[in-house]
Amino acid sequence: MMIERYVRLIAGIFILGSLALGHWVNPYWYLFTGFVGLNLLQSGLTNWCPMMTFLRRLRVSS
Repeated sequence: MMIERYVRLIAGIFILGSLALGHWVNPYWYLFTGFVGLNLLQSGLTNWCPMMTFLRRLRVSS
């Protein structure tokens, strides 16, 4: 799997998880959802995101 697909998969998991936590635990988790969304926007504009760097250090196949 390509590293970009891993990034999208992880972002989707983070978004769904933070939405669930915001609904059932504390609404402040919605801030994390916004952070992930902003990070995806920044990644689309610059073609770089911190998760890519983290996955590369873990030697995930690219």
